[in-house]
Amino acid sequence: MQDTGKESLKGRVALVTGAAKRIGRAVAARLATEGADVVIHYNRSKPEAAAAVAEIEKLGRKAVALQADLRSVADIKHLFQQTAKQFDRLDILVNSAANFLPAHLGDTTEKMWDTALDTNLKALFFCAQAAVPLLKQSHGVIINFADIGGILPWPGYIPHCASKAGVIMLTKCLAKGLAPEVRVNAVAPGTITMSGDPSEWEADFIRCAPLHRTGTTEDVADAVSFLIHSRFITGHILVVDGGRTL
Repeated sequence: MQDTGKESLKGRVALVTGAAKRIGRAVAARLATEGADVVIHYNRSKPEAAAAVAEIEKLGRKAVALQADLRSVADIKHLFQQTAKQFDRLDILVNSAANFLPAHLGDTTEKMWDTALDTNLKALFFCAQAAVPLLKQSHGVIINFADIGGILPWPGYIPHCASKAGVIMLTKCLAKGLAPEVRVNAVAPGTITMSGDPSEWEADFIRCAPLHRTGTTEDVADAVSFLIHSRFITGHILVVDGGRTL
């Protein structure tokens, strides 16, 4: 049995996109707790990114905050160049940065479509592309973030659902194309609530989930950790939704 406890990732380096806030930050903190040094990617949330770095450094791990607009391939390339410069290796890429934009068929504009697809799908592909040379050296792993919107059709969030369905297929394509050196999996969270979310979300999620509770950022971090440590799993989409998609 593998040791997935504290310090099990000691000596490894993880880059987590969108790690300044919410789920991305929780995942970054979990990986640091397990011993990894962490690159905190952010776009506009500089103060929150600095706070995330300080939190990780208190755990005795090295962390650095790097800014990039993931809609720009040039920014993505620079992000991974800086990662290599800072740490000289990369073992884990967690593509958690995303947006969640409402858009019905009749009111979806080209800008709304591009904003959803560029952040939620295009960025994941080009982050993986930029990370592969480093990950092949370390026999590393990529964890993408889909969500249950890539499985369930939501007519009020059409571009979002399309982007997340794309993440699911992208994960499978990358897993097949990068094996055996690099494993690629995805988590698909749903019915997850965090501090500051509207109270009506929790009531709706409890109603929809057979487990009759909402999930937490720790539930998602558990799933990410599991996939990182599970060396015989690739191309898998791990749904974390309390049974919502049943």
